[in-house]
Amino acid sequence: MSAPLRIGIIAGEVSGDILAAGLIKSLKARHPNIHVEGIAGPEMVQQGCHSLFNMEELSVMGFVEVMGRLRRILTIRKQITQHFLDNPPDIFIGVDAPDFNLDVELTLKQSGVKTIHYVSPSVWAWKQWRIHKIAKATDLVLAFLPFEKAFYDKFKVPCKFVGHTLAERLPIEPQSADNRSLLGLKSNAPYLGILPGSRKAEVELLTPYFLQAAKVIKQRHPEIEFVVPMVNATRRQQFEQLWQQHAPELTIAVVDGKASQVLQAADYVLLASGTASLEAMLAKCPMVVAYRVNWLTYRIAKALVKSKYASLPNLLHDGPLVPELLQYDCTVDNIVTELDKLIAEDNTQLLKRFTELHQSIRCQADEQAATAVCELLELK
Repeated sequence: MSAPLRIGIIAGEVSGDILAAGLIKSLKARHPNIHVEGIAGPEMVQQGCHSLFNMEELSVMGFVEVMGRLRRILTIRKQITQHFLDNPPDIFIGVDAPDFNLDVELTLKQSGVKTIHYVSPSVWAWKQWRIHKIAKATDLVLAFLPFEKAFYDKFKVPCKFVGHTLAERLPIEPQSADNRSLLGLKSNAPYLGILPGSRKAEVELLTPYFLQAAKVIKQRHPEIEFVVPMVNATRRQQFEQLWQQHAPELTIAVVDGKASQVLQAADYVLLASGTASLEAMLAKCPMVVAYRVNWLTYRIAKALVKSKYASLPNLLHDGPLVPELLQYDCTVDNIVTELDKLIAEDNTQLLKRFTELHQSIRCQADEQAATAVCELLELK
C-alpha cells in the first residue's frame, strides 16, 4: 500500500470549518488513503481531520479584540508551523483566517511545501499591498466571489474561482415547511431569525441591540415569533445570560446549530455581518445586516477599508441590496426601522435577485477545490 497523502489544513472559524469539511470529503472520495491534520472545527473532525488545537482559540476578529489573545495565538502559530516543518505535509491549505494562515503558508512554502489559500483575503477592499505577500506565500488562491479572480489575474497571482460550498448545500427553492417541522417551530406564525454571530465578542456586543429591537418588533407585530441558532454550547450559554438581562419577557426558540435550517424556516432575519449574510441570501431570507466592533478597531478599519459594502450579498450584487447598519448606525431605532420595512414590503424582487446570485456561485465548490488540490499535486 502506498503512503497516505498527507494534508495540513487550518480553519479559524465556523465558516472555514464548513468549507474545509466539504473539501476534505471530496478529496477522500478521490483518494481514500489520506491523512488530514491541523486546526479543525467539528465538521472537519467529522470528516476525519485530526485537530492539534481548538479552533475556538483562533476565532477572534478586530485589531483591538485580538490583542488580549495575541500571545496565545502567536504561540499556537509557532507550534503548528514547527509541527508541519518537522512533519511536512504533501500540501498545506489555509482556509480563510489570513492574518494567521498567510505566515504559516509563507514559512511552509519556503521550506518546499506546496500551499493553497482557500477564500481570498479581501485585498480588493483593504490592505491591497497584501497581494504581494499572498503571491509569495501561496501556490494558488481559491476564491468564492466571481470578481476576485480578475483582481488576482491583474497581479498575475494564480487564482481559481470555485464558488461556495453553501451554494450547493442550500437548495435554490428553500424548504420552509420542512425546516419548521425539523426545528419544532409553529407552522403558521411569521418568524424573525436572530443571529448575533459565532464569536464571543460579536455575541457580547450585538445581542443587547438585537434583543432590544426584538422587544419593539414584538410590541408592533405581536404575531412575530423569534428563533435563534447558536453555534455551540458556550455561545448558547452566553446568549441566554444576555437574554435574561435584556429581554427576559421575550419568548425565544434557541436551537443548537442548524443555522441553515433556521434561515430557511424564518421569514426575516437580523444578523451579524459575515458569512451568515451569504447563508441568508442562499436561504432566500430577507435580512437586516448589523455589526459593531471596539471603537478603536472601527477607526482603524474605516481608515483602511476601500469597499463600499460590508455584507456579501451587497458585494455580489455590487450595490445596496440589503440594509447594512454598521457601528454607530447599529442602533435599536435603526434596526427596528429596517425590520419594519422588511415586514411591510413585498420582497419578491429581492428574493428573485437572491436566486440569481445563488446560481452565480453554485459551481460545485467542493469538487472544484478538490480538483485544484489534485492538480497542484499532479494527482488524478
